[in-house]
Amino acid sequence: MKHARTTLAIGAVAAVAALTLSGCSAGSTASSDGPATLKVWTGFTGGDRPGYATIVKDFEQSHPDIKVDMTVQPWDTIQQKLPSAWLTGQGPDVAAVSSDPNAVAQYVKTNSVLPITMTGSGDSKINTSSFAPGTVKEFTYDGKLYGVPANFATLSLYYNKKLFQDAGIANPPSTVAELATDAQKLTTGGKYGIALADNQTIQMWPVLQWLEGGDIVNSKNCSVVQSSSGKQSLKTWADLVAKDKVSPVGLTGAEADSLFSAGKAAMEINGPWAASGYKSAGIDLGIVKVPVGVDGKSSTLGSIAPLSISAKTKYPKQAQEFLAYWTSKTAQQKFSLQTGFPPLRSDLSDDAKLKADPTVSVFASQVPDARLYLPHVPNATKVDSDGYVPLIGEITRGKSIDDATKSAGQTIDGLTGCSQ
Repeated sequence: MKHARTTLAIGAVAAVAALTLSGCSAGSTASSDGPATLKVWTGFTGGDRPGYATIVKDFEQSHPDIKVDMTVQPWDTIQQKLPSAWLTGQGPDVAAVSSDPNAVAQYVKTNSVLPITMTGSGDSKINTSSFAPGTVKEFTYDGKLYGVPANFATLSLYYNKKLFQDAGIANPPSTVAELATDAQKLTTGGKYGIALADNQTIQMWPVLQWLEGGDIVNSKNCSVVQSSSGKQSLKTWADLVAKDKVSPVGLTGAEADSLFSAGKAAMEINGPWAASGYKSAGIDLGIVKVPVGVDGKSSTLGSIAPLSISAKTKYPKQAQEFLAYWTSKTAQQKFSLQTGFPPLRSDLSDDAKLKADPTVSVFASQVPDARLYLPHVPNATKVDSDGYVPLIGEITRGKSIDDATKSAGQTIDGLTGCSQ
């Protein structure tokens, strides 16, 4: 995965039967005497890709009557092709619809996704009660579940031990104040204290805002970036970038990764998918929890990519069985050990093997402190792309915090329909 919300009313099983008769996804294939073949699209092109391939292989071994044809392609390709493919019945049976969990809402609006009904306990059921906090609510609309998490990741602080040693810093930062101070000390000799991406990335700046006591929207989905706490939470890090040059301006997620991987940045906030690549690059790597904020608490980003089922699939039962296996305890333990991701199931929090893994344990320990980005906020994707990302780009280039947040707040409120 690259740098990208609980009470559930269960729909009638008859709805599944009706959908079986209503249409057939052109991506599905089966013969009268052969197994069903599920077409699956995902955007998991990163270092975690082999973990998903293992899930598919193990599922096929335990379900000989179902085959899975998984196509891996970039997220932007999926976002371009999937809407029309599902509307016309030419798309896959199952898809990781985006690295942005808010994308599910758009497919619900167009009636492109199947309500998931096979929930509960048992090997063929999707045990939603065991999912990480907030994930069921994230994909529930009008009392119906339209997706399950393909994964659940938290962000942690990566740091280069050698660069810390060279700067005379004995330990990684444990508070946001230490994070800021260390970023300044480590910006020396042509190297940066931290690589902070602000576009085409899983969001890092909201984490900094949360740690500094700010936020993007309130409980009414109204912008608070222009509030006193919002402006202060942005100013601290905007000044560090614009004035102290602790990070290059305008980094994409891939560029920030490359900077850290090349040993040219001492710190980066990133997810578990990055660990193997940094180790392979020869970085003397340390991974610790995101420092605690001004309120004495740690807040980090919880990242989920949704798996949804086409409303026109010919195989609603088999597709839900596939999601049940994907999210099962057995599959999730194996996936975590292979990829470093925390399991998306809360009933694996005390698993001895996972707690003993040095990468999984750090990311898993932050699940209770993880927050989702713009959960169930109307037009959340555009709030990010049209409001938040431009705001960060402006203030890190020296634009007045007052002017930038006023303009961004108006954009955000217009998108969310806020009327304070």
